[in-house]
Amino acid sequence: MENINIKKATINDLSQLQKIGRDTFSQTFSATNGQEDMDKYLEESFSSGKMTEELNSESQFYFAVLENQIIGYLKLNFGQSQTEIKDDKALEIERIYVLQEYHGKKVGQLLYAKAMAVATEASAEYIWLGVWEENQKAISFYKKNGFIAFDKHIFKLGNDEQTDIMMKKV
Repeated sequence: MENINIKKATINDLSQLQKIGRDTFSQTFSATNGQEDMDKYLEESFSSGKMTEELNSESQFYFAVLENQIIGYLKLNFGQSQTEIKDDKALEIERIYVLQEYHGKKVGQLLYAKAMAVATEASAEYIWLGVWEENQKAISFYKKNGFIAFDKHIFKLGNDEQTDIMMKKV
């Protein structure tokens, strides 16, 4: 898609980050999860306190912007901000989310390319991520980009424990 800019998010972008985070997560998972679990996850994961803490940590957020509208975002974790492995030689892609109306328009691929550029710049030895075992679209995306499954872990959505496939790329 033409004219999409990738812009690093800062603490000044907190409300926009919360909005795109909640919107894209809801669009992606509401149909396959209970409302109570979704509400709990969205409240906890995108609260001002939690997001401020993440913006001031070893995490980095990037927006995909088209004509001044945020249409997707990327969250990367380094060092101790990683959700599981916490390897200083690794980079975790925690989130690549795009508004549904922009699916299939290569926005996710642009955000992924940004993640790869950041990993190269940081001299990361490998990139890893967790993806819900039932999200076949995302699993296919990561496989297409050279990721391989290496383990599984539990992801808590509200009170619902779900299995994520852990994937990595060297």
